[in-house]
Amino acid sequence: MSRQSQTSDTKLNLSAGRLSVTVAALLVLAKLWGLSQTGSLAIAAALADSALDLIVSLGGLMAIAYAARPADEDHHFGHSSAEDLASLAQSLFIIGSAVLIGLVAVRRLMAEEVPLPRNEAQGIAVMVFAIVVTAGLVSWQRYVARRTGNRVVAADSLHYVGDLVPNLGALLALWLSARFGLARVDSIVALGAALFLAWGALRIGKASWDALMDRQANPEMIAGIERIAEAQPGIHGCHDIRTRVAGSRVFVNLHVEIDGTLTLTEAHRIGEDLRRAVVAAYPGADVLIHKDPAGEPD
Repeated sequence: MSRQSQTSDTKLNLSAGRLSVTVAALLVLAKLWGLSQTGSLAIAAALADSALDLIVSLGGLMAIAYAARPADEDHHFGHSSAEDLASLAQSLFIIGSAVLIGLVAVRRLMAEEVPLPRNEAQGIAVMVFAIVVTAGLVSWQRYVARRTGNRVVAADSLHYVGDLVPNLGALLALWLSARFGLARVDSIVALGAALFLAWGALRIGKASWDALMDRQANPEMIAGIERIAEAQPGIHGCHDIRTRVAGSRVFVNLHVEIDGTLTLTEAHRIGEDLRRAVVAAYPGADVLIHKDPAGEPD
């Protein structure tokens, strides 16, 4: 990937991060007003989700900016692990919020009398606004993720897609309350949103933990690299493919077997052609190739 292309991708990723922070802050303000008008627990759950979104988006933006820094004397492999640290912290915040919302929802469900939300029309307007703005953000994030392959932007997009669930749930709860006077639907929706948040946070946390523990890339990627190497002209075989994931980067080390009678220049050209082929198939991969003479015993 050229330096100009990397710069363009970084600008796109940062634009997605800034827009995510702006949208999250706007939704927090809108839902605060909606909660003050309705007293709806479902809106409270959506508000907590948006507040965590703001924290997540700020962390993601800082991680994108920090991870874009080039390798230096103290960080030979770059700074992309910052993305995993940010994601792990975000998942812990989300789990804590989900537990709190779930406890409040259960207490309301067990109560003998549950107050109905008030001013449902204002609450419905806020949730419709939240859904429209979130859908716009997701569209831009998906475009950026397709262009740059950045996993932080892609993960943030998935997170906001998940936000549509509690927003739609709060909208449904307010409508049922206004139409049929069903007070407990509000708490049921909030409990469902809490479970959804916790499940998503556990997935984010596991992926971040795996990356920080140098877990290998997914088996499909490793098999794909092996196929690319074996199809490359001048390469007679490959072995010892080792990978590790750090943020949006995947570090790949592999051994290839080439004709031992070739000149160093020719051997280097074959290895460089393979490196370019792997990076073309998996943008963002950092590839290191060791060349072994074909036919030599291990």
